[in-house]
Amino acid sequence: MRDKIEMNAPTSSGQPQKVISVLDAVSFFVGIVVGIGIFRFPPLVASNTPNEFWFIAAWALGGAATLIGALCYAEIASAYPSTGGEYHFLRRAYGRHVAVIFAWARGTIIQTGAIALVAFVFADYATQLLPLGTYSAGIWAAVAIVGITAVNIAGTMQGKATQVGFAVATVLLVLIVALAGLFMGSSAAPAPSGNLSSGALGLAMVFVLLTYGGWNEISYLSGEMRDVRRDMLRACLWGTGVVTLLYIVINLAYLQTFGFAGLRESKAIGADLMRSIFGDKGAILLSIVVCAAALSTLNATVFTGARVYHSLGRDIPLLRPLASWNERGDNPIQAFVLQGVISLALVAFGSLTRDGLSTMVDYTSPVFWFFLMLVAISLFIFRLREPDAPRPFKVPLYPIIPAIFIGLCAWLLYSSLAYTGKGALVGVGILALGLPLLFFVKSEEEP
Repeated sequence: MRDKIEMNAPTSSGQPQKVISVLDAVSFFVGIVVGIGIFRFPPLVASNTPNEFWFIAAWALGGAATLIGALCYAEIASAYPSTGGEYHFLRRAYGRHVAVIFAWARGTIIQTGAIALVAFVFADYATQLLPLGTYSAGIWAAVAIVGITAVNIAGTMQGKATQVGFAVATVLLVLIVALAGLFMGSSAAPAPSGNLSSGALGLAMVFVLLTYGGWNEISYLSGEMRDVRRDMLRACLWGTGVVTLLYIVINLAYLQTFGFAGLRESKAIGADLMRSIFGDKGAILLSIVVCAAALSTLNATVFTGARVYHSLGRDIPLLRPLASWNERGDNPIQAFVLQGVISLALVAFGSLTRDGLSTMVDYTSPVFWFFLMLVAISLFIFRLREPDAPRPFKVPLYPIIPAIFIGLCAWLLYSSLAYTGKGALVGVGILALGLPLLFFVKSEEEP
């Protein structure tokens, strides 16, 4: 009882407070994962699977892979909760130098690149509803970043309330699209079955896992969860279940409306689905759906992204201002501002060279999967180094499940390096530019 009272008591130390509930965490999980991918990648998945069964199986396998990763993160995050999330895990397992390089990568490649990309997706569809001239996409993208950042600067309560609203709206709108396809779309004839190729199925899973991407962001909420020992696992299980069910339902709707052959040929599957049912007005509805999904992803990405800057400021005296935590808003204001400035710079760059913006997807992938693999390996390090440490949740079937997750990350790291070409080199080059930061890392041991 005493621990509970102390946990919920207001603090005056400028430290994160325990205000994130299971519903809040699930909203962030769903909000980040359910984005534009489900309206873009299904035809590519269908092109690399032999029939309807394997097409749906690929999405179910994607959910299983996400669950495996989420279980590993649930053990680490519930045992070592921190607003720094992966930054904190990597620092504890490998030391400050590895953690600082990760923070550099996340701040300049992974997170800000994702923010700019999602903002442009929102802008493309917002422009369809209300064009703003020659630079409409850039204007809408900047407005989205500034607006969402301002909401989160106002306070953690405002940020999480916005996320719950966007996540609920996104799930409902995507369900409307899916149910419309299932019950109002015309039934298409089944396509002849092809042969299953391990290489093609592997490529299909790359697209599937891209669509499931972002679930790991929930680790950045661990330091602010009301009861992280219990709630982290629940949030991971509920979040994975909701996303997997949603993806399977909407892909069944695609098959119901277009058939397997038609799905393979579609270039804009979501727009084609709505147009086939509601005519041209369906395109307007889809634009609203995608805008809601993009804003949901953007808000969750902005919210979690700033937390790593806060942790970085505690380890590098030169960046000490980033370590401040605003007591009134219960948030890292300086970190939000820096993240917003970098993201706006990427938007400005993308407005001038849209081809350059598209390469963000390529050069973020190798860096992302490399550090995700290091986090997965850290689970073994913690088990060996601290065998008696309290672990509210332990991954079942240890060490099999963590080993599968590490193998998955290694495979995707290889794939991203093998198929992205120059984009991967750009990402590695930007990562290397952060090496001078290591000279400013504090030398004393972590308290």
